Amino acid sequence: MNTTATAPQSDVGNAPAEGLITDEAIAAAKAMIGLHLRPEGPYLQDATADTLRNWCNGIGDLNPLYRDVGYGAASRFGTMLAHPMFPMAFGWLGRTRWGLPGVHGFYAGNDWELFRHVRPGDRITPIERVVGVEEKESKFSGRLVLQYVEACYYNQRGELVARALGTCTRHERKAARDTGKYKEIEQYQYSNEEHDRIDQIVLDEPKNIRGANVRYWEEVEVGEELPTIARGPLSLMDTMGFLVGCGRGHTHGVVLQAAVKHPGHFFRNPEAGGGVEYTGIGHHRESVAKEVGVPGTYDYGPQRSSWMCTMVTNWMGDAGVIKRVRTEMRRFNIVGDTTFCKGKVVRKYIKDNTALVDIEIAAENQRGEVTTPGIATVALPSRDVRLPAFIDGSGVDLELPLVR
Repeated sequence: MNTTATAPQSDVGNAPAEGLITDEAIAAAKAMIGLHLRPEGPYLQDATADTLRNWCNGIGDLNPLYRDVGYGAASRFGTMLAHPMFPMAFGWLGRTRWGLPGVHGFYAGNDWELFRHVRPGDRITPIERVVGVEEKESKFSGRLVLQYVEACYYNQRGELVARALGTCTRHERKAARDTGKYKEIEQYQYSNEEHDRIDQIVLDEPKNIRGANVRYWEEVEVGEELPTIARGPLSLMDTMGFLVGCGRGHTHGVVLQAAVKHPGHFFRNPEAGGGVEYTGIGHHRESVAKEVGVPGTYDYGPQRSSWMCTMVTNWMGDAGVIKRVRTEMRRFNIVGDTTFCKGKVVRKYIKDNTALVDIEIAAENQRGEVTTPGIATVALPSRDVRLPAFIDGSGVDLELPLVR
């Protein structure tokens, strides 16, 4: 099959494209509702001990169930498992470049429902479809568009592993620059005491991994707080490490072919001698971040969601099953920021003969600002013998609405 791109290379501009949000562009985006999107990548499809471990390296997860073959073999599962957010390695939910050419996209959040574990040897196939498009006003850029994509992830046996809703916001780059909502934010300067506190939280994290010590539903109290985990101060090592962990990254001719097919999403960067870069390079180049109204390079939304999930899986133990992770990206997490992931139990209940716990989760930065509110739902073993034992989340359906 001939995969050579035929569009002229001159269509790739020397700066990120300045697309506009017009009535016609919105109508064209809405016309895509119901369509299945072409597969992105593919980047990863096969789960192996190495890809599972690399994902954990990319999000800083130290849980041995997700990274240690020997530990997994001795666990109740007889094998290591994938981190619950690992399906994002097969396709980033809420992708930021479909429709609205030249209009910048930000990953704005996700809402996951998990049904089955991913194990080494599994091959995962995502099916993505457009389920909604909305127009709104924002203080960041004025007119914006919200795009919703549903993704269903299936294994090689045709079993549903996870179903999720991803949200992307689209902004005119010039409008975001002109409003200057975040122009006063500067990289934070930490004291030695602040660095020591953050380091201690990070170093103490393994002590709070519940592991094989079963946490029973009856032991949990509403109002109980989960041990805080910290990620930061955010560095280039963190953002690049996440790309490596999820198998991302393409270079040279692979990039150029994509650029001439989709010139609105790439540009020739003068800082790289005219080398072609994706407009999302603002995660790593400050100048490009500022072109879209962000005061510095910033983290990846899927990365932050995974940090918050890790806080929950540390707490619940191997016998628990995370059923839902919902996060909303409300503020940027720029280089130098530290994210403190926090959680509190807000509800206990039984559904489909399964003991469930709802946890209010939040990511807070060193300035005390909540950057990411959310909710997590966990299934826990019960000492009530009338409730059946379980090994995954396939026995309960939270019946979440399509767009939420």
